[in-house]
Amino acid sequence: MFVDTHCHLSFPEFDHDRKEVIERMTEERVTLLIDPGTNVTTSRKAIELAGNVDFIYANVGLHPHEASERVEESVFEELAVLARSPKVVGIGEIGLDYHYPDYNPKAQQDAFREMLRLALDLDMPVVIHCRDAWEDMLHILSEEKHSSMRGVMHCFSGDTSIAEECIRKGFRLSIPGTVTFKNSRLPEVVRAVSLDDLLTETDAPYLAPVPFRGKRNEPSWVRFVTAAIASIREISLESAAKAIAHNSAELFRLPAS
Repeated sequence: MFVDTHCHLSFPEFDHDRKEVIERMTEERVTLLIDPGTNVTTSRKAIELAGNVDFIYANVGLHPHEASERVEESVFEELAVLARSPKVVGIGEIGLDYHYPDYNPKAQQDAFREMLRLALDLDMPVVIHCRDAWEDMLHILSEEKHSSMRGVMHCFSGDTSIAEECIRKGFRLSIPGTVTFKNSRLPEVVRAVSLDDLLTETDAPYLAPVPFRGKRNEPSWVRFVTAAIASIREISLESAAKAIAHNSAELFRLPAS
């Protein structure tokens, strides 16, 4: 019923209780989880986990924090091989992050373009991380636009106008636990766009929703994100969950959960 389209379940934060976390997912009716890679190592781990659990899938990606300097061609070659693994359903997370003062915009942009082109070659959706870089992000997407480009803005943090521009470019918006935070502007975005354009995620182990804010996040808590969306849009939890599951399956070309 519930879907977590972005959860780093293969990260070390879950090494001591991953089995129990997966059991809680099942108890809470989470029927789909996608584990995104952030570099070669984490992409490989995500693929390994997906190979062991039927309802878990993987993405292969290169996080912008991995592009503090020019990325060697061999890295892209390894990612291209991993992306052809059977349970890989997307390229991500990739993108731009200008939040910290030592970022390298040129290296990030070059790496982002390279990963977008890999997605084109493989006809896969992209999972995009964007932080404090919307102008450059949208510019690059316009330049790299092709007829089959599709994907999701992971952990969406923009305003309504940015949301509408992303949707015009063929992207859906993934809503994280921050939608439950007191001063979040996400409720305005969730209210303004079509339900067809929304996905849900935890970004676990980060960004736990209220009432668990400050704790290690986990995928079973994606129900709180879905419940927030249902409340904002004044629909039932079941209706919101069903629509989001459909959106997720359609984007990643998976059986409906």
